[in-house]
Amino acid sequence: MSQHAPTFGIIGTGGFAREVLPVARAFLRHRPELKIEPGRVVFVDRHGGEPVNAAPVLSEAEFLALDGNRYFALAIADGAMRQTIAERLEAAGCLPLSIQADNVLLSEDLDCGSGAVFQPFSMVTADARIGRQFQCNIYAYVAHDCVIGDYVTFAPRVSLNGNVLVEDHVYVGTGAVIRQGTPDKPLVLGRGCVIGMGAVVTKDVAPGVTVIGNPARPLEAK
Repeated sequence: MSQHAPTFGIIGTGGFAREVLPVARAFLRHRPELKIEPGRVVFVDRHGGEPVNAAPVLSEAEFLALDGNRYFALAIADGAMRQTIAERLEAAGCLPLSIQADNVLLSEDLDCGSGAVFQPFSMVTADARIGRQFQCNIYAYVAHDCVIGDYVTFAPRVSLNGNVLVEDHVYVGTGAVIRQGTPDKPLVLGRGCVIGMGAVVTKDVAPGVTVIGNPARPLEAK
């Protein structure tokens, strides 16, 4: 692989990374100004390995050794791990790149931080604000006037209704529904909380708490 041409690295080689690959390839076809050729879309794993889905797998050291522009997106669900890796790659001069599927609907004036991944059929509507390294998986949506922090992860089919504040490092599981807040009293998902699969959240969730069920309630240790 040539050292000097620009490269796009998908960080991770797991199931979500393999789902991101065709989205990234399609997205980059619409961004000729980046000059990233199809063969320069690669996976990046800590130790490298054999190709995955016909894409090269570079070690992190090999990726960092490339001389051309090194763009990246993180395909890792854990927000704390995303932050650690993103900060390490950016310190080495790599550039986070937000990507989106062709059929994603985003408001034209969306305020979104770097490194977001919007998978097919996801949506962000009016006047939402989103921080760095957001993951929005298939069929998930963010409704009007929501504010989302950094390193937040939405699994498939998350329904985030209007006027909700999602703090940093929140994980929302598949099919969870978050009740709409109001302009003067947004519903709050506290920093680092986990919303379990299928939960229906009707009130604020404290930082670091895991909630499950309908209505959502704290998970009790057994």
